[in-house]
Amino acid sequence: MFKRLSFITMFTLLPASYYFAQTTVYGYLKDADAKPVENAEIDLKGTEGDVSADKIGYFQFVDLMPGHYQVVITKPNFETKVLEFDVTADEKRRDLGVITLYSALTGAEQGLAFIESTGDEENSSQASTVGLLQSSQDVFSRIAAFDLGAYWFRPRGIDGRNGEVMMNGVSMVKSDNGNVDFGNWGGLNEITRYPEIAANHSPSEYAFGGVSSVIYKNTKASEYRKGFQFTQSLTNRNYRNRTSLRYSSGMNSKGWAFTVMGARRWAQEGIQEGTFYDAYGGFIGVEKKINDKHTITFNAIGAPYKRSTSSPSTQEVYNYRGVHYNSYWGYQDGEKRSERVRQGFQPIFQLQDFLKLSDKSSLWTTVSYQFGKDKASRLDWQNVPNPSPTYYRDLPSFYANQIKDALAANPAADVSGLETALKTAQEAWSSGNPAFTQIDWDQIYRNNAAQPVISKYGVTGRRSVVYQVNDVSDDKIWNAATHFVHNFNDATRFILNLSYQNYRADQYREIKDLLGGDFAFNIDPFASRNQPGKSGLLNEGEANIAKREGDKIGYDYTFRRQEAKINPGLKFSTSKWDIFVSAMAGYSSSSREGMFRHYLYKDSYGKSKDYDFWNFGLKGQAIYRIDGRNFLVYNGAAFNQAPFLEDLFINPRVNSSVAPNVKSTVYYANDLSYVLNSPFVKMRLTGFIVDSENETNVQRFFADGIQLETTDDQGNVTPLQSAFVTQVMSNVEKRNMGVELGLSYKLTPSWELQGLASYGQYVYKNNPETYFASDAAGVFADGNSFLELGKAYLDGYRQGGTPQQGYSLGVRYNSPKYWWIGANWNYLDDNYLDPSAIIRSERFVQNPETSTPFAGITESELRRLLQPHKLPSAFFINANVGKSWLLGKYYVLITASVNNILDNTDYITGGFEQTRNVSFPGFQQDQDREFTQFGPKYWYTQGRSYFINLQLRF
Repeated sequence: MFKRLSFITMFTLLPASYYFAQTTVYGYLKDADAKPVENAEIDLKGTEGDVSADKIGYFQFVDLMPGHYQVVITKPNFETKVLEFDVTADEKRRDLGVITLYSALTGAEQGLAFIESTGDEENSSQASTVGLLQSSQDVFSRIAAFDLGAYWFRPRGIDGRNGEVMMNGVSMVKSDNGNVDFGNWGGLNEITRYPEIAANHSPSEYAFGGVSSVIYKNTKASEYRKGFQFTQSLTNRNYRNRTSLRYSSGMNSKGWAFTVMGARRWAQEGIQEGTFYDAYGGFIGVEKKINDKHTITFNAIGAPYKRSTSSPSTQEVYNYRGVHYNSYWGYQDGEKRSERVRQGFQPIFQLQDFLKLSDKSSLWTTVSYQFGKDKASRLDWQNVPNPSPTYYRDLPSFYANQIKDALAANPAADVSGLETALKTAQEAWSSGNPAFTQIDWDQIYRNNAAQPVISKYGVTGRRSVVYQVNDVSDDKIWNAATHFVHNFNDATRFILNLSYQNYRADQYREIKDLLGGDFAFNIDPFASRNQPGKSGLLNEGEANIAKREGDKIGYDYTFRRQEAKINPGLKFSTSKWDIFVSAMAGYSSSSREGMFRHYLYKDSYGKSKDYDFWNFGLKGQAIYRIDGRNFLVYNGAAFNQAPFLEDLFINPRVNSSVAPNVKSTVYYANDLSYVLNSPFVKMRLTGFIVDSENETNVQRFFADGIQLETTDDQGNVTPLQSAFVTQVMSNVEKRNMGVELGLSYKLTPSWELQGLASYGQYVYKNNPETYFASDAAGVFADGNSFLELGKAYLDGYRQGGTPQQGYSLGVRYNSPKYWWIGANWNYLDDNYLDPSAIIRSERFVQNPETSTPFAGITESELRRLLQPHKLPSAFFINANVGKSWLLGKYYVLITASVNNILDNTDYITGGFEQTRNVSFPGFQQDQDREFTQFGPKYWYTQGRSYFINLQLRF
């Protein structure tokens, strides 16, 4: 694996070397034009030692004991800077040199922190890579995050599952799907704002990471500005209002520090129709300084939320109702009600110990526990049509196609009834008649109430044929981690990270609302069609097949995973080089335990075997200092990563089958950068390439026209035509390569130009094996619960999910009177939908009756039907403005930003190919219709958006 060790880009260089003494520490603050910065506040964290810079920018701290220190430098209209230094026993005075504060370009709401080591920036014999250590927030990263990121631009096309987010030393990545639920600390911006970031696949001091960034957040109570901070925000995005209040006591004379914060975000209705938002956030931080070498902290973080989501739709639906249309709601008794509501509360409790073992060594240890439920509601139904207003049989296109097909078969056919239905549907969708365009809750209640009273499975009453369920994840996550640092000397540092996670998630579906009925049956609604003669019971042997509100229905299983990692690292410097080498060895053991006995799958119930994976990795970084302003940076990584639980168990709701040929995904990544960092010009030019192998990709959807046959224990063969299916791709290979350029140029002390260019090609580079599984298929003739479909011909197809070209050009004006204004022009192109594998597989073109290709298939016809689905390009203009005041002890900041000023609503941020017809004849017929019934579903940009923020500190 390591034969292709490659070298990477990153802008975090060696942090400060450890020096220890009792001394006076002093420095000078200057702006980018080398002018003194007066009245800036310099907060010495962990002490009461707050000072202000004088008229020449000078500040000092006196009589500091030996130790490691961190200061936060703030001034209105300037970026916050975090500075680390050490005091050693052999020095009386410590000169921090000239510290440059750069003007804030986009306002404090973004909360960018610049973390730098100490040293003379012009002295290349010292740690003169200081200018690179900026939490990865160089100009490229800033624009990509805050201007292009609003339009779903992902730098390098890398999925967020390939990164690491850490809170106080432990990972926040969920083992089931590899995602991070940022909602667990939603609204607590002022607590989690200033992370340290190891960009892309560069090595980090805190974790090995992946090919995306390592983001490390620390929430020590003493490290927040003493006093109160009130924030009020107005916006038209997911929520409309945000209010927060934070108080920090600072470290008192008895060694105690407290920080508390509360926040709320809410909207009665968001920008998308029928959505609402109601979320709270709370934080309690307690820190006890036992002595100069020992500190203990306790942090409690919780953010309960309840919000509704919006739907993707086909282009036909958007043409009728516009980009803010949402099919997930309808009126009930005159009030809007959504079927898709997310709610949950998963608090985090963390105990952290900071111990200085000696003048050269330190040890941080964290124990963390997170628990709670996340629930996602939706409608479910049995033996009745889909109640969604966008069900294809309820759209005008369905009736238009019926008319066309009928006349094609018989030109004299009577289609008057279809024509009336078509006209009615067209008028209803054009006018927005809610009886057609939204969920009809009142009708659902009437239908359930009109069901006949039956006696079955030991109960008597009316069965709900449509009801609302919650898909629940009940998590219990233990984390423990240790971060050890030893400084051999001023130029060499050894780092060791140890981590352990015990993850358990109880996954089940429960009835949320029977919608006027008395019960729902825990049975497979497709059983009578796909599995005639079978019981159809989703939990055979249970006493209560009839389910009421709060009961589990459909599925019930538990995911477990234990994972341990060791991550040693070595950093050393010479007069011209900085080197960082990081290694990783990891072990994980994963299992599934089923609580339901599915009528088709023997392995549905009970605990599966343990699936164990050993993973290893190596990362390297080499920085060559041409001089104090010019740098060459090479970084590389080679490692493997175990599959997440949802990639390992391909259909966990009904069985314990694992993906065929599943392996750890292997990554090889490299990039090379030239960096220029001067007071007037800052630039980064990077070339990168990231390869992945052995990836397993799992997707679920509903499919028509599958044309498969299943065989039971007695050899009975059952044709399968339609079902919820799982598509599995095995041994997927991808390549992400391209170039990045970020540039800022100061025209004058107040005017600055900045820009970004990113050009990439993110492609599949092989034809992976593709498999099919289904909730309703049971086992096939070979005894497996999945069927091999052959290769999916994806080689050369573009990956979906992000624009592969992005450009931005902006201008900023920063007034010496503490106000600023700026604007950016942004352009995005080469955005694709991810190609569906099942319709590009060998099985797609194969006639199961003749075992030969379907009639009419030619290479040119396949290329026409299966061409990559490219989305339109678009450009946007964003602007921001801000003003701050210092009124005695009160600091006031007002910022405002507007994205998409020209209100471009034609940009598609993402979507997916519908895979309802999975054989060539049906797919060709649908694609050649005037009105495609199963065209792609899209999400559109919301249009113009704004964010106004008022902050008051006192």
